[in-house]
Amino acid sequence: MKDTPGWASPGSAPSDGQEPGASAPHDRPTGAQPTDQPGVNPQSPGPKWSEEQPPPAQWSAPTGPQNPGQAPPPPPPGPGWGNRPPAGPSGYGGGPAGYSGPGGYGAPSGWGAGWGGPPPAAKPGVIPLRPLGVGEILDGAVSTMRTYWRTVLGISLTVAIVTEIIVVLLQGLVLNGTTDTSALSDPSATFEEQTDAMRDVMLNSGVILLVTLIGTIVATALLTAVTSRAVLGKSVTLKEAWRDARPQVPRLFGLIFLLLLIAAGVGLAGVLPGILVAAAGSSEAGAALTGLGSLASVVVALWLLVRFSLASPALMLEKQGIRKSLGRSAKLVRGSWWRVFGIQLLALVIANIVATLVVVPFALLGAGLSDEGIGGLIDAGGAYGWTYLIVSGVGSVIGSMITYPITAGVFVLLYIDRRIRREALDLDLARAAGIQDYGSSAPGTTPGS
Repeated sequence: MKDTPGWASPGSAPSDGQEPGASAPHDRPTGAQPTDQPGVNPQSPGPKWSEEQPPPAQWSAPTGPQNPGQAPPPPPPGPGWGNRPPAGPSGYGGGPAGYSGPGGYGAPSGWGAGWGGPPPAAKPGVIPLRPLGVGEILDGAVSTMRTYWRTVLGISLTVAIVTEIIVVLLQGLVLNGTTDTSALSDPSATFEEQTDAMRDVMLNSGVILLVTLIGTIVATALLTAVTSRAVLGKSVTLKEAWRDARPQVPRLFGLIFLLLLIAAGVGLAGVLPGILVAAAGSSEAGAALTGLGSLASVVVALWLLVRFSLASPALMLEKQGIRKSLGRSAKLVRGSWWRVFGIQLLALVIANIVATLVVVPFALLGAGLSDEGIGGLIDAGGAYGWTYLIVSGVGSVIGSMITYPITAGVFVLLYIDRRIRREALDLDLARAAGIQDYGSSAPGTTPGS
């Protein structure tokens, strides 16, 4: 046994090199010597040891005066001790006064009593500074929205209103009544008619998607700054969030455009062989090859998008360029593609469910108040009235105001989780949050876990 104070177990066996019955160095006063050792003069001045000593191998550190008829302390516990024994006169199993368990003198409660595990991780903000579970990532995103609701909802509401105004104006003035989808459900329609209908649908939907995507990019850029501060327990105003995000917004647009270009290139590469075969005169073989190529392109595009999905928070928080952000995302996702995909899919499903629950009632209300009625929603090529567009637009604003913080928060916290697991980012976050000596006395996160 070591003689280091704070670790000798209560009732432990003698240390190496000591005779049974001899006390440990820290159990006797400084300078005192037993009188039965050779070379020591019993008549020499100084403190003397009592001639009555406890039986061998049953010595425990004295904690006070003992009566002559008092029973000796219990023998030391056997191998595998870890459960806290009953408290003795000194407060812990008859051991030295102040001894509080395997953790040593003054060990914190819960850490040492039965080896209950390491102390909880520090939590200066919305998440604990350790690898996160799925529920903790979702809860962190919701907690950010709930704790800093003024800034979060202010950003989301502003972006959603501007985006929806543009969408409503485009649908009411430019795209209204220009889409005829009747050919898609008509079995007697020719291939050219179906192709024209599909082109119109993709063109109109693409314009709306582009405007919505731009709004999502701006909201994500601003909410990334808010979420990163929320992890440290620090608030941020709308002005501060814009000041932090503004230098990186052009690069963020370039990153999103590059990702869309990659997805479009993969899709075109998948369907091009089928189109060429159909153009050569073999329509059935071309259609089959186009379907197979489309399926393969979707799989490849999905794999690439998940692999590069953490590039946006890397670009915003690390102030990286586009190429380095893509490389950072690929490194962080490597070895954990399915987990990243599952968490992002779950967040998108939750966000879409919430948005649907908000948007559908407004859409039905708008259709009921319009001249065309609810039947106008299912009329192929039917024109949307301004009443429907405005009422449904209000529902879209409310839905976006709720879903923007959820999706942005999940992506940012997932990025932080991956860096904690691979790079021990929790140590840097603790220092940034002002936590002293974090990771020196408490077990930390092992990089690469």
